[in-house]
Amino acid sequence: MQNIIYPRSPREMMAGWVYLPRFVDKIRLHLAGKLHADYQENFTKGFDGAWLKSAGISAEQIIEVVKKSTTDGEVTDWVAKNVKKTEPEKASFNKFVLNRGNDGDEAVAARLKSRKEEAGLGQRYDILTFVDFIDADEKRI
Repeated sequence: MQNIIYPRSPREMMAGWVYLPRFVDKIRLHLAGKLHADYQENFTKGFDGAWLKSAGISAEQIIEVVKKSTTDGEVTDWVAKNVKKTEPEKASFNKFVLNRGNDGDEAVAARLKSRKEEAGLGQRYDILTFVDFIDADEKRI
């Protein structure tokens, strides 16, 4: 079985966006053929897809940017130059990601509860959001 190389926490920020460093890590792992199977099904979907939609760019665009870059700084510069979103638009996305699962959507809260139980984290009452779940599942908290 392939060892899992965890991408960064979804809490980390790049160019004013939470989650973007994690997505960049997933792209780099994908390009290197090292993105674990657990991440394959939702690659460019889920929070990846939410970032793409909020940023107004395609998966192919950001994958190409990451492919041509060697540093996070290069990706940050490209995003700052090419993703024309206001600070309130970024803040809205950041709030969405950081609160998903604890934002009043009962169906999403039920999905989070189910995911926690499947992962053996059902008794972790400190896991209130999907970001908390990701960090716990990847052994950061």
